[in-house]
Amino acid sequence: MGVLGEGKGSTLVHLLVVVLSLVAFGFAIAAERRRSIGHLTPVPDQANATYCVYTSDVATGYGAGAFLFLLSSESLLMGVTKCMCFGRPLAPGGNRAWTIIYFITSWATFLVAESCLIAGAKKNAYHTKYRSMIYAQNFSCETLRKGVFITGAVFVVATMILNVYYYMYFTKCTSSQAAARKANRAGSTVGMTGAGYA
Repeated sequence: MGVLGEGKGSTLVHLLVVVLSLVAFGFAIAAERRRSIGHLTPVPDQANATYCVYTSDVATGYGAGAFLFLLSSESLLMGVTKCMCFGRPLAPGGNRAWTIIYFITSWATFLVAESCLIAGAKKNAYHTKYRSMIYAQNFSCETLRKGVFITGAVFVVATMILNVYYYMYFTKCTSSQAAARKANRAGSTVGMTGAGYA
């Protein structure tokens, strides 16, 4: 991971980003499938009184897990690339433009994914612990609506893909810049040697 231009380091970072993102995706899908569902249950010895009983809140744990794994993936990549802003300046050109584009879009999809995952986990947990008597026959128990975790999962995959391209173009940028510096150093050395023999 030390030298970004090297294939081995680049492959390791790509692999970790993809694996962490796929784990987050898996947790998000599991959370959607295990969403808490509420059922109306009659209150013993009380006519026309019902209360909501919810299924397990395991989806909350899955949602939080997806949130943390995606956060780990993003933190790893931003740590390696120093958020693109705190390391060496990128070499001008098309690669830098694509690096900036993928950096911004990956952050946008990351924030949407994390928002969906943490909001879904919080909402699911709230309804799971909710207990209240309801004096209405046609009342339905409020639950986390379908699709929140699925939306998060979709944006997790989008973030993963954009991060892979961001790191790829970032590596190209830093590699080309390093090559240009070596060429400049070699040129100046040759120039000084030639001047010495003149």
